Amino acid sequence: MEVIYSLIPGMMLFGLLFVAVLIWAVKKRQYEDMEGNGNRILLDDDEDKMPYPTSVKPDSARKTSD
Repeated sequence: MEVIYSLIPGMMLFGLLFVAVLIWAVKKRQYEDMEGNGNRILLDDDEDKMPYPTSVKPDSARKTSD
């Protein structure tokens, strides 16, 4: 029973610390864009980093029919 006298204030302190960290994270805008990074990975933006676009082949790579 004596353990409860130290556990209750300890858990209240832990709860207040958790609420303070949550308020700090909201003020620092940590939860502003929850889906941005998840959608950004699906975008196909590495074509501009390739030497030639995948739809157009360079002249030397085209086969000529002579």
